[in-house]
Amino acid sequence: MDRIKYAVFTDKSIRLLGKNQYTSNVESGSTRTEIKHWVELFFGVKVIAMNSHRLPGKSRRMGPIVGHTMHYRRMIITLQPGYSIPPLRKKRT
Repeated sequence: MDRIKYAVFTDKSIRLLGKNQYTSNVESGSTRTEIKHWVELFFGVKVIAMNSHRLPGKSRRMGPIVGHTMHYRRMIITLQPGYSIPPLRKKRT
């Protein structure tokens, strides 16, 4: 489970829970097949579809130095009817 960072709880992701779709942020270098394998193995569920998109990093300034945060990938995982995933731990801020 080192590839899956944390679950995402936004208005859209909570709405998608009703359609048996779960949203989480994953490492940017991970592939769909790796994530699908990990989810099926760790949670014991059947994945029927996966959607992903890459979110850009944000600009950060510390005095005169301008930097940026790393980009990351967000996956929306659709499970077969009858399967569910317990909520993943929320990211601490």
